[in-house]
Amino acid sequence: MPGTRKLGRPTDQRDALLRNLVTALFKQYDAKEGTAKIQTTLPRAKEVRSVAEKYLTLAKTKTLANYRMALAYLNEEDVVHKLFDEIAPKYVDVNGGYTRITKIGQRRGDAAEIAVLELVPVASEKTETPAKKRRTRRKSAAAATK
Repeated sequence: MPGTRKLGRPTDQRDALLRNLVTALFKQYDAKEGTAKIQTTLPRAKEVRSVAEKYLTLAKTKTLANYRMALAYLNEEDVVHKLFDEIAPKYVDVNGGYTRITKIGQRRGDAAEIAVLELVPVASEKTETPAKKRRTRRKSAAAATK
């Protein structure tokens, strides 16, 4: 089990809930935008994040054993295909931090904290940070004065 949150449910229902939410997150993936979003309560989002990142890390290494492990957990075979063929190759160079949780307020009926769990889009091009640009300018200015 990923965490210690019980989410007010028996173990079998909690496991089914997490499986369904992780499957829904990967099913929502849009290749054009490079993101997927689901809306749920904050404690559920925190639990789903650890499971989703585990299976995304598993899918980065495309082996038959990993494929079968993902197939045993996720509910739909086409979602597993999407995870291994479309989603995971984009995160090969990224070491963790594939998801983001954004709080969006409270639910009207019971005032539960609602959050959006989304896959973080990966930048296709590596850009220099402003600090690196400043350092290169300083070096070039120092070289010009010598």
